[in-house]
Amino acid sequence: MNDAPGSRPVEPGDRPRRLAGMTARDAEEARMMDAHEARAWVRRWDRQQENYLPDREERFTVVGDVVAGVTAGGPPPLILDLGCGPGSMSVRLAGRFPGAAVVGVDQDPVLLALARDAYRDIARFADADLAAPGWSKELGLTGPVDAIVSSTALHWIPEDRLGGLYEEAATLLRPGGVLVNADNLYDEQPAVARLAAAVLKERAARAGAGGEDWATWWRAVTAEPALAAAVAERQRRGARGGLTELSVRRHAELLRAGGFREVGTVWQAGDDVVLVAVR
Repeated sequence: MNDAPGSRPVEPGDRPRRLAGMTARDAEEARMMDAHEARAWVRRWDRQQENYLPDREERFTVVGDVVAGVTAGGPPPLILDLGCGPGSMSVRLAGRFPGAAVVGVDQDPVLLALARDAYRDIARFADADLAAPGWSKELGLTGPVDAIVSSTALHWIPEDRLGGLYEEAATLLRPGGVLVNADNLYDEQPAVARLAAAVLKERAARAGAGGEDWATWWRAVTAEPALAAAVAERQRRGARGGLTELSVRRHAELLRAGGFREVGTVWQAGDDVVLVAVR
């Protein structure tokens, strides 16, 4: 993930200045995003995400700990990252598990373009709608999966489709494989839910959250010339559905109904939860 020694990282916003004075052909070639620039956009994405999830890196580590626990002593694992975005967790898992096959899945053309340009030699990224039945057929899998992970993503799936997603995921896993969902999951008791949210808010304040937010990042990235085609495709596909705010208990019900035999929380900070389901 580091830039080459001695080189200045290409930061988003540099490209328009570089295009000045170029021929039309040179300018078109310059719009091809290289790995350095794509990784700069992903770093910027990571920074704004930490405004909302101050323990995001710890959460990634915990997800990796679960994968390590279920794959210890075995061959390099096959890992799916559902709703992978620009590949933040995918690349961390690939780094932690040398030789692992990591497949990131998302439907957002802009985030997928960044993931592919940034980490094309580290993980494979597939375009699939996780809310649609049969999404796994788009992945080109050749064997059973050891772990399916997700971070801050499945809340975009409507409740009436989330159960189907869990059921399809269970069919991909080997016996003993796991699904690990790291997301904001809520308590059904209103007062407890408010307190959990307050804990997370105070934690973010102590961590020094601030700077660019989600909306500002999106305004900036959609103005990147190298991503024009991906931005146009994103606009063509239209907006995703609204947030699905479900409790840990409801997720557990859907997971068990989908074929998972054990479900439980392994880590929590406020309403930021890592939920594990064992096939």
